[in-house]
Amino acid sequence: MVSFGAQVEFALPHIKIRDLNKYYDVQGRQVHALKNIQLDIPKGKIFGIIGKSGAGKSSLIRTLNGLESISSGSIHIHEQNLAELNHQDLIGLRQRIGMIFQHFNLMSAKTVWGNVALPLKIAGVAHEQIKARVDEALSLVGLSDKAEHYPSQLSGGQKQRVGIARALVHHPEILLCDEATSALDPESTSVVLGLLKEINQKLGLTIVLITHEMQVIREICDEVVVIDGGEIVEAGQVWRVFSRPQQAITQELLSLEQLDLPFALHSSPYQDDTHRILKLRYEASSQQAPDLTQIFAAFSQPVQLLQSHIDHIQGHLIGAMLIAVEGTHININQLKQQLQPHVAAVEELGYARPTY
Repeated sequence: MVSFGAQVEFALPHIKIRDLNKYYDVQGRQVHALKNIQLDIPKGKIFGIIGKSGAGKSSLIRTLNGLESISSGSIHIHEQNLAELNHQDLIGLRQRIGMIFQHFNLMSAKTVWGNVALPLKIAGVAHEQIKARVDEALSLVGLSDKAEHYPSQLSGGQKQRVGIARALVHHPEILLCDEATSALDPESTSVVLGLLKEINQKLGLTIVLITHEMQVIREICDEVVVIDGGEIVEAGQVWRVFSRPQQAITQELLSLEQLDLPFALHSSPYQDDTHRILKLRYEASSQQAPDLTQIFAAFSQPVQLLQSHIDHIQGHLIGAMLIAVEGTHININQLKQQLQPHVAAVEELGYARPTY
């Protein structure tokens, strides 16, 4: 097992999933919840899985520690095939995988110390080791002074930190987080995410985090997959997925397509439309902000800036500008060539007569 402070190697995928399918029987019919999932989760990284409710992300994470059986395919955790493990080996594997839940799952009649100690007591760990491990875990999450408090005396963020401490007492190699921040307020969410990042850096744990919130992915994840209808539809480094979302569901989760324009947008020139509406996406290292002078110099027609946003993610600047270009006849292919390398992509949104 990995103990606190251990150094880990990052070369091999910690979790390897191949051709994974999961079916449920629902009122006499089969529901295909996970469809041919292919996934490598790197060791020592924070890996995000995002999707809407019902997309299959909870089913996926629950297969990783054997809480859900798989219908076909394979899951290898550090080269161990879950399907080939006997009951005793599966129990041993689960002790190497910590789990954090959305609603904390704390025992109301036990103190903070008692809640964190419970998994070790069930596993039959010696009392001296239990005390050392619980004290260590509570110190790591900043709750040593709350050891004798009960869950009812804690805030939501503190309860989740107790859940994190409980997940760490077995010195796991992997930490699974199932919507770990969705029940928290923004301030508590920030504290918990900061703690998870600190744990990842200090202990070298592989963290798999599922969520429906892109802000959570943006805050701490190294890589992300987007799941929709039980299928992985997009994957990559967080900054790449955010800068060039390929699928409609990813764009929706990023809220990139929620245009708030004070005028009508048409798919083809309509009556008195005078402008072409374009979205310019850009990406660069944090030291190379986009040069707006060079971008707008590519246009021979007047340009209006309608909207703009920029993010700093993983050492990169990514963003988009919504512009209105005067005239409805524009050679888009020529424009794309002229805008390189300052603009990563040019998207045509439609035609309009911008009025304010």
